[in-house]
Amino acid sequence: MAIVDEIKDSFRQGGVLTRLIYINIGAFLVTILIDIFFGMFQQEALGIWIKNLFAVPAYPSDLLFRPWTIFTYMFMHANFMHILFNMLMLFWYGQIFLRYFNPRQLLGVYFLGGLAGAVLYIISYNLLPALNNYAYSPTMVGASASVMAIIFAAASYAPNYKVHLILIGPVKIMYLAIGMLVMDLISIQSFSNTGGHLAHIGGALLGMYFASRANKGKDLTLRFNRFMDWLVTAFSSKPKMKVTHSRNKRPMSDMDYNSNKRQKQGEIDRILDKIKTSGYDSLTKKEKDDLFNASEN
Repeated sequence: MAIVDEIKDSFRQGGVLTRLIYINIGAFLVTILIDIFFGMFQQEALGIWIKNLFAVPAYPSDLLFRPWTIFTYMFMHANFMHILFNMLMLFWYGQIFLRYFNPRQLLGVYFLGGLAGAVLYIISYNLLPALNNYAYSPTMVGASASVMAIIFAAASYAPNYKVHLILIGPVKIMYLAIGMLVMDLISIQSFSNTGGHLAHIGGALLGMYFASRANKGKDLTLRFNRFMDWLVTAFSSKPKMKVTHSRNKRPMSDMDYNSNKRQKQGEIDRILDKIKTSGYDSLTKKEKDDLFNASEN
C-alpha cells in the first residue's frame, strides 16, 4: 500500500516534532476504532473502560495500579476538535521552539510538561474541596499540558518573536501565550474541565522554568533525556561488546590533564561572560555546543 509506505517513510525520516504528531494521531485513530468496534456490539461501557486504561486518574490509589497512564495520557484525546487544536499548536510553536533549541530538548519539554500537568491535576483533585468530592475517579487525556510547556518555553525564551495573524498582523508570541493562560484561569471557575485547565497551567509553569534555566546555560531536560535513553536501552537488544586495542595512544600525564582542564574551563568562562554582556543568542553554534557539552559533564 503506497499510502501506508509513505506514512512509514515520513515517520522514519521526520524529526521529533513530526513523530510526536504522528503518534498522537495514531493513538486517536485507535480510540476511534475502539469506539466503532464496541459500539457495533453495544458494549460502549467496555470500550470506555479500555480507553480509561490509558487516561491518567485523579486519585493516587488508582494511579498505583495504572502507573503508565502518567505518560500515555499525553498522547490521548477526547474528540476531533481536541486533537486538532493541540496538534496545530504543537506544530506552530514546535517550529518556533526548534529555532532556539534542539529536538531532544523539544521531546524532553513535551514529556516534562505533560508530567507537570498530570501532577498538578492529581494534587488539585485531592486537595481542593471543590474537586475532591467525586464518587468516582475522574480521568484526564490530552497533550495540552505538553503543548503549553512548549508554547511557554518558546515564548519565555524569545518573548519578542512575532507571528503574523490573519486580520491582526504581527503579534509577539508572549502576548499569545499570556492570552491562552488567562483563558485557562478564567475557565477554571466553570468546573466543566477544571482539571484540564489546571494541567495546562502546570505545563505552562514547566515551560517558563525550562526557559529560565536555558537563559543561564542550563538544560532542564538533560537528566530526563538520559533517563529515557537508559530506558530505551534497557528494553532493546544490546549489541555484542567489541574490544579494541590501541598501541599508539600515550596516556595523558597529570600536568597535561590539568592544563587541558584549565583551557576548557577558561573557554567556558569566556562563553558565560559573553552571555552576560551580549545574551545567549550572540553565541556561535560551536560555543553553544561547547556550553551544552560542559553542562553534561
